[in-house]
Amino acid sequence: MSDTAGGRDWQSHPPYLFADYRSTALRAPTRPLIPIKHCLSEMTGPVYGHEAVAPLDADLTRNARRNGEPLGERIIVTGRVLDEEGRPVRDTLIEVWQANAAGRYVHLTDRHDAPLDPNFLGAGRCVTDEKGRYRFYTIKPGAYPWANHANAWRPLHIHFSLLGPSIAARLVTQMYFPGDPLLAYDPIYLGAPEGARERLVSRFDLAMTEPDFALGYVFDMVLRGRGETPFESRV
Repeated sequence: MSDTAGGRDWQSHPPYLFADYRSTALRAPTRPLIPIKHCLSEMTGPVYGHEAVAPLDADLTRNARRNGEPLGERIIVTGRVLDEEGRPVRDTLIEVWQANAAGRYVHLTDRHDAPLDPNFLGAGRCVTDEKGRYRFYTIKPGAYPWANHANAWRPLHIHFSLLGPSIAARLVTQMYFPGDPLLAYDPIYLGAPEGARERLVSRFDLAMTEPDFALGYVFDMVLRGRGETPFESRV
């Protein structure tokens, strides 16, 4: 989706090219974007399993368990998906993926010298309810090195993908954790405009904590408007 077609708010979202985030130089457009009108098929489908979400899909502490509990600090991540008027957006398919507690993804291209956890897949999904709410049980992810610059480390984060009623309604963002010292050095986080990037940081909420089990974090996502959550650039 182009900025012209989508009315992209550059006060909320990162630019296509952010020099400190080196890989944007490889994918940022070098010519003016051409809006392409959506066809009926793009506006109405396809959908990807909204009706096929299983009960354990939202519990990353159990959906890959084999021989025991996954290692790390158990957390709850919850919040709401809202429109520009603060109204809940129901039936949004939310998918998450993340590194394990040691900072390692279950992915063939992840060569970080950190252990894999046989009881943690690092992926889950759920659908928002009538009040726009979602809820995941998971493990707090670890930091990991990446090759963007010398001694570069990604802060703790969870990836979010939101999918509405059609393929054209997909948005992707990242959720960070409060107080992480690596945020001050992360070009992906810093690529979002000042004043908007703070919306990417979850807040700790003792009321969401389950005693003797898991700490709670709240991360609301606003799709449009003044309080819009920064989403990754779409080209």
